[in-house]
Amino acid sequence: MPDDAPSDGYTLEFLHDPESFLLAAEDLLAREPVLGSVIASVSVRASRELAEGHDAWAEVGAPFRRWWVVVRDRTGRAVSAAMRTAPFRPHPTFALPMPEEAARLLATALHERGELLGGANGALPGAEVLARETARLWGGEMTVAKGSRLWEAVSVEVPTAPEGRLRQATRDDAELVLGWYTAFHVEADEQAGRAPDPASGEHATTDGVLSRISEGVEWLWELPDGTVAHLSGASLPAFGVSRIGPVYTPKAHRGRGIASHVVGELTRRGLDAGHRMCLFTDTDNPTSNKIYAALGYRPVVDMAEHLVSVPAGA
Repeated sequence: MPDDAPSDGYTLEFLHDPESFLLAAEDLLAREPVLGSVIASVSVRASRELAEGHDAWAEVGAPFRRWWVVVRDRTGRAVSAAMRTAPFRPHPTFALPMPEEAARLLATALHERGELLGGANGALPGAEVLARETARLWGGEMTVAKGSRLWEAVSVEVPTAPEGRLRQATRDDAELVLGWYTAFHVEADEQAGRAPDPASGEHATTDGVLSRISEGVEWLWELPDGTVAHLSGASLPAFGVSRIGPVYTPKAHRGRGIASHVVGELTRRGLDAGHRMCLFTDTDNPTSNKIYAALGYRPVVDMAEHLVSVPAGA
């Protein structure tokens, strides 16, 4: 299949190099930096890794080349983008808001080249259309794994600090941070009333955690006795946007206002530095949605994670 797949209204420009994608999608990501925060930050990190001589994707063992795609309208203007770079199975795509026609075009393009898309995440309704059309083309079924909501804060009310201090994670904290990444996703499922799936959510490895720690994006709340009681991430800005997450407090330390204060404080620091600040919540978790709304976050767009299952041999 050619790298560019045309339709009556849209063209798909497939790219396999993160730097090439960032150049091709620059105008789009600059226009919609909050909506594009995930794609931008993942792509910037991948580009930086390659420049440093490390290709993390080579260690994944996926049966396809990772790719990015820019959706252009008939004038050539970039109107959406998606990527398939998730290192965890079923290697779902992540997409910006995408016209339904373009989403169907992408599903068809992948089907024609024999690339089974096992999941499609991102902004609605485009991500759902992509997953549903993929299931139709392969004779399978689509299910919604979970919903999420993107929020942005233009101002913030930082709650009073509980006892303790905020500090950056160090290499000595790597094992703790890695364990809490897994616990975060399992307990998020429990809080939303879903059966816990340890394999869901963001794929975390020791190398990945050490990389994030070296970037200075992992923050811990330490109690006066030295006990670490909370983890929050705040990504390096990409196109002027920093994203908070994950946010995790072990059960034994909840109810003290630690998470609210830390997220509020990290948000304040980001805004003071001139960054736009965003985060994601699980739409089935009313507690987190209420907490972040109280801090000053406002909804931007609803998203969802979709799974596609097909009959054996399809």
